[in-house]
Amino acid sequence: MLGEYRIEGRRASDIAASVERGVGLGALEPGQLLPPMRELAAVLGVNPNTVAAAYRTLRERGVIETDGRRGSRVRPRPATTTRGSIGVAASEGVRDVSNGSPDPALLPALGEAFAEVSRRYAERPGMYGEAPVDEEFGRLARAAFDADGVPDGPVGVTSGSLDAVERVLAVHLRPGDAVAVEDPGWGSLLDLVPALGLRPVPIAVDDEGPLPEEVERAIRKDGARAVIVTDRAQNPTGACVTATRAEALRRVLAAHPGVLLVEDDHGHGIVAQPLHPLAGGTDHWVLIRSVAKAYGPDLRIAAFTGDPETVDRVLGRQRLGPGWVSRLLQQAVAHLWATGAVDPAVVARSYSQRRDGLVRALARRGVVAHGRGGMNVWIPVADETGAVARLVAAGWAVAPGARFRMNTGPAVRVTVSGLTVAEVEGLAETVAGAVAPGAARSYG
Repeated sequence: MLGEYRIEGRRASDIAASVERGVGLGALEPGQLLPPMRELAAVLGVNPNTVAAAYRTLRERGVIETDGRRGSRVRPRPATTTRGSIGVAASEGVRDVSNGSPDPALLPALGEAFAEVSRRYAERPGMYGEAPVDEEFGRLARAAFDADGVPDGPVGVTSGSLDAVERVLAVHLRPGDAVAVEDPGWGSLLDLVPALGLRPVPIAVDDEGPLPEEVERAIRKDGARAVIVTDRAQNPTGACVTATRAEALRRVLAAHPGVLLVEDDHGHGIVAQPLHPLAGGTDHWVLIRSVAKAYGPDLRIAAFTGDPETVDRVLGRQRLGPGWVSRLLQQAVAHLWATGAVDPAVVARSYSQRRDGLVRALARRGVVAHGRGGMNVWIPVADETGAVARLVAAGWAVAPGARFRMNTGPAVRVTVSGLTVAEVEGLAETVAGAVAPGAARSYG
C-alpha cells in the first residue's frame, strides 16, 4: 500500500510527522491510500486511538482526507498548492485573456472618495474600540440587500469575498466536514476548502446555476454540511441563478435546515440579471458581496449579511485577529456608493457586448460556449492542453480549465474584459480553430 515508505512513531504527534514527512519527500503521493487505523496500530505496536489522533491531526493540517469506509488518503492536491499556478505565461506579443480582472476603463476614479475620507480623518481619526462596521457603509450595504430581496440580518465587513467564506466556514464547520462546491467553480475556493481541512464535494452547474438534484445528492449521500452557491456571474462559467432555479434550490435547502448556506453574489454591480437569493430556508446562512469587480480589486472590501448568530460569530472571531477591516476603506467605498461612482447598467452592458458577442461568434462556428453574466466565457474542449498550446501559438493566452474543475471535463476560460468589440470575431475564429474537433458538449 505504501511501497517502501515506512510510517514510524509511538506518539500521535510522531506518527503524524512521519506521514507528513513522507508527503513532503514525495514518498507518499497525492491520492495514496493510508493503512487502516487498526492495521497501522498493530504494525507500530500502539493503541488504535493513538493512530486515530494522528490521522485527525493530519486532516486538520490539510495533509490527508477521510472518506468514511473508503479510508484515508493523501490529499489529491496538497493544500499549499494553488490552482492559480496552473496557467500559461503571456510572453511578448501574446494577448492575455486569462486573468479574470475587470476592465480598468470601467472602474471609478478614487481620488474624490479618498480626499473626502482624508478630510474626515483629519477632523476625527479612527481609534480602538469603535464599531467594526462603519455606520454609513453598513446602512448603504443593508439598503442594497433589502432592495434585492435578501432576508433581514446584520451586516459585517471582510477583506474580500474569499476572506468572508473562510471565516464563515471556520465558525461553523470542523476539519473533515464535507462542503458542496460548484464544479466547475472558483479556483481559489476549490483550494481554500481543503486547506481548511474540509472535504469538497463537487456539484454540477449549468447556465442557471447549481443543479438541484446535485445539491440534494451532496447533502444526503455525501453528507455536505455546507453548500456554497454563486448567485450571479459564476466564475468560470458565467452562470446566473434564475428565478425558477432559485425556487427549486430553496425547496432542497428547506428540507435540510441544518445545512449552512453560503451565497456569493459575484456579479454585484457588473450584471443586468436580477438577484434571486436562496437564503431563508436554513438556520444558518450568509450572502456576500465584494466590491472587487465593480470598484477595483485593490479595495479589498466585501459586505456580508446573514443570520445573527453567524454574523456575530464571524465578527467576534475577527476581533481576535485583525480586529476590523479599515474603516477608511469602508468610508471610501460608502462614498463611491453614495455618489453613484459606478453605473451598473453601463458596466453590465459593456461586458455583455463583448461576452455575448464572443458566445454568438463561437456558436456560428459550431463551438458551444457559456457565459450568461459577468466577464468570463467557458468553452468546453476535447483536448485542454492542446487547445491552450495552440491558442498561445496563435497569440492568445487563455486560462486552462484545470484551474476551475474537479470532475468536470476539459475546458478553457476566456476573460473578455481586455477585449474590444472589434476583436471578438477574430478571437472566435482563432478559438474555433484551436479547439476543434469535439468542442460542442455540456459541462454539467
